[in-house]
Amino acid sequence: MKLVLAEPKYFRESISIISDLVTEAKFKVTKNGLELVAMDAANVAMVIFKMLSSCFTQYEVKEEEEMAINLSSLKQVLRRAKGDDILTLETTEDSRLKIIMKSNTIRSFTLPTLDVESKEQKVPELNFPISVELDSGLLSDSIDDVSVVAESVTFLGEKNQLSVKAEGDLSKAFIEIKPDESTNIKTDIDDKFKAKYSLEYLKKMVAGGKLADKVILRFNTDYPLKIEYKLIDRLALSFILAPRVDND
Repeated sequence: MKLVLAEPKYFRESISIISDLVTEAKFKVTKNGLELVAMDAANVAMVIFKMLSSCFTQYEVKEEEEMAINLSSLKQVLRRAKGDDILTLETTEDSRLKIIMKSNTIRSFTLPTLDVESKEQKVPELNFPISVELDSGLLSDSIDDVSVVAESVTFLGEKNQLSVKAEGDLSKAFIEIKPDESTNIKTDIDDKFKAKYSLEYLKKMVAGGKLADKVILRFNTDYPLKIEYKLIDRLALSFILAPRVDND
């Protein structure tokens, strides 16, 4: 395969975000794009990533390939990519990943592929009665706000409002987000939905706001949360996060 990116920032930022959740992952290179589905070590969060072939200035894939890579190592290499670099990804004859950065200099790095014995991760089919589309920055700010007082956050959703709340031993934080020109709340059910999630994971996931101006939240009562960032004709980065269920 030979994949060429004129704008390396999308791939660099995506790998940086994903590597905070997953250490090693298997990429699938198809005719349509570069794909990754992986679980974190604790089986609490799933990452679903796809960079479309239309994002690349050159996309040569003779046949579908799979390669497992240490994402921390890949992240370190991609940090060396400058904004005006042309980034090329190639697989070598000895099954390594070669990364070439070309501007006024040509720099190349070679990373080993890993022999990861893991079954293929399947994206679960989930039913979400409510979805909220809002500015990525608004979600990031809300997560930062509630992180001041607690280690978990509760999302409360209904037709006319998304509420984000957290409670510590003594402190509380409560944020109300109403539908407007930048926030769209969709639900077909006249009901309220409530679920709690880990802020440790969410703080890593909302970094997806570096890629897209908008984010979509989908959840249900005591049910997994799905967070979606999309750039049309370029990429999609989604996360599924297991809920925290209280015994009290």
